[in-house]
Amino acid sequence: MYSNSFFNYCPNCTSQHFNFENVVKFHCQDCGFIYYHNIASAVAVIPKFEDTILFAVRNVDPDKGKWDLPGGFIDPNENAQEAACREIKEELGLHLKPSDLKFITTSPNNYFYKNVPYRTMDIFFECELDSNAININAKDEIKELIWVKRSEIDVDKIGFVSIRKVIGEYYVL
Repeated sequence: MYSNSFFNYCPNCTSQHFNFENVVKFHCQDCGFIYYHNIASAVAVIPKFEDTILFAVRNVDPDKGKWDLPGGFIDPNENAQEAACREIKEELGLHLKPSDLKFITTSPNNYFYKNVPYRTMDIFFECELDSNAININAKDEIKELIWVKRSEIDVDKIGFVSIRKVIGEYYVL
């Protein structure tokens, strides 16, 4: 799936003599520099209204044009619930509190961006909304919003592996 390395040189000494096992542990044979490419934490929110789920159609790569959920990477010094509330506000203009979120599950994901393979642990929350009148705040990221009945969800239209898995396991009737 990924090339063995997105590094051409050691970031410490510029040597080309290194190992990068499983795109996790970079080890320079010349200077001994070690870098761990650990997973990043991300959140996804499943907005629900009655028997429908809100999907965002991606306006950017990776997976441009595919269905996605509102969410994103967790910032330093931020917990998962705070990140989910921040992302929902940035993307949809909704003001949620952590108590509005219901934890669903976690799922690993691969996020390939600008030739760098990011492995993420996606944390999924659900929130029940009072209305389906939602606007796009992040038009650079979101092409359109679509409400889909649970019985009509086509998981093949969903971009990310983790979202396909969670929606398929927990929400497809």
